Amino acid sequence: MLTLRDALNDASRRFAPVSESPGLDAHVLMCEVLGVERSYLLAHPEATLTGDQAARFEALVARHAGGEPVAYILGRRGFYDRDFLVTPDVLIPRPETELLLERALAFTRRQPTAAVADVGTGSGALAVTLAAQAPQTQVYAVDVSEKALDVARQNAALHGVADRVVFLRGDLLAPLIERQIRLDLVMANLPYIASDEVPHLAVSRHEPTLALDGGADGLALIRRLLAQLPQACRPGARALLEIGAGQSAAVQALAPDAEVYQDYAGLERMVELVVFEVGG
Repeated sequence: MLTLRDALNDASRRFAPVSESPGLDAHVLMCEVLGVERSYLLAHPEATLTGDQAARFEALVARHAGGEPVAYILGRRGFYDRDFLVTPDVLIPRPETELLLERALAFTRRQPTAAVADVGTGSGALAVTLAAQAPQTQVYAVDVSEKALDVARQNAALHGVADRVVFLRGDLLAPLIERQIRLDLVMANLPYIASDEVPHLAVSRHEPTLALDGGADGLALIRRLLAQLPQACRPGARALLEIGAGQSAAVQALAPDAEVYQDYAGLERMVELVVFEVGG
């Protein structure tokens, strides 16, 4: 009979080449198969799997060992204080993006009725969490991908904020500028990987290229967003942008007054800037 210990050890070994957390991934998939909490696995390593359970676990293990992310296998990913539906049409939310959310929440505590845009919303993790945590805000979620917006809408409904998030399809801030909507805060986790690097990264095997490719130097979309900000924002508005590690100097060259923040790993991964009027 196959024990939990043996099954988990084998899975962890097979995940090592494709995962930074092979043991955790094995536990997450086993919890999915058994319908238990992780504490059960830790407390009962000698428990045995039925034939059906072993077969179901093997099917999931084979997918992840082949490189498919656990989030896509399960169809969900935890972010901040809730779970989000994810599909291969959206980027998987990352823990480092929670830093951007925390800065946004700090802003809304000072200005609770702010108009906020999440540009490149993807799964809607930022927009939906902000709407749930700051209920007086008006949140706009923008993405160029209709499939991504469909996922974001599902997440808004799942977390009870569908009536408080306006979903707009379009390029960066263009849909807001066209509607003459003026913002107090812009959040953006845009593609920031250089085009020639994307095909060589493991993330590009499964996650959407549209959400990864940032142009020749990785800053094409950020550069265009910075140019649009004065047209969409009220004077004194804030913009929070996630950037790639090693890009802070280049971004500060584009926005000299931007303040750089480190993520929880000590990497410079976010900038905050004040938006002035055109010519200001």
